[in-house]
Amino acid sequence: MKKTSARRITGRMVLALGCVVAMTGSASAAGGAEPLPRTVNAAHTGTGSGRDGRCVVVYFDLGETLVHTAEDKSIRYMPGAATYLRALRARDIPLGLITNVPSSWGASDAERAAELKRVIDRDWKGSSPFNWSAFGDRIFTPRTEEERKPAPALWQRAKGAAGGCRVVYQAEADEEIRASRELGYVSYLVGRQHWPVYMPVPLIIALAHMPQHLSSPLREVRTRG
Repeated sequence: MKKTSARRITGRMVLALGCVVAMTGSASAAGGAEPLPRTVNAAHTGTGSGRDGRCVVVYFDLGETLVHTAEDKSIRYMPGAATYLRALRARDIPLGLITNVPSSWGASDAERAAELKRVIDRDWKGSSPFNWSAFGDRIFTPRTEEERKPAPALWQRAKGAAGGCRVVYQAEADEEIRASRELGYVSYLVGRQHWPVYMPVPLIIALAHMPQHLSSPLREVRTRG
């Protein structure tokens, strides 16, 4: 990577984290402003109440983002994934999955999700089961093979289901990060060396409480370093 590109990426990350620092500062440093809440407003849970975009829904890819498929076909959490999901849920942040599965697995997202759960659970080798309940009915899968990522359909459907809330997407594939960003997601490439494995929770909380126009620089937090 060219040094100029690296400097640009670092600057973008600093800008993003600077927003968090500004919003989480002490009341004295902020002239009496309230510190950032530790939870997302319960009224804004991604179910249709996204007034002014001041709420957030966090979507993930599944394979090699949250779960690892080993060569022996056993499946387990990626390192740190279970803890990270618990941290998000503890702050009432709605979660979802946007993942490719065969469209033949069912006629609806619910049917395809049921088959996905069966396949994952059948070969699961982790010490604790995958927490499907964290995602509710926000599991988006292709209705046709043409809808498979990086086609835009799944991200569009997931964004439409977010009720006007800001949407975050986290995945390990550069191609998916680029595609989701172009559709208005705040996108984060997981697993980069010297970066947090997943988007820091304080940054996500900040997104939930920021006016929509202030988050546009954060869409740059996605490029591989």
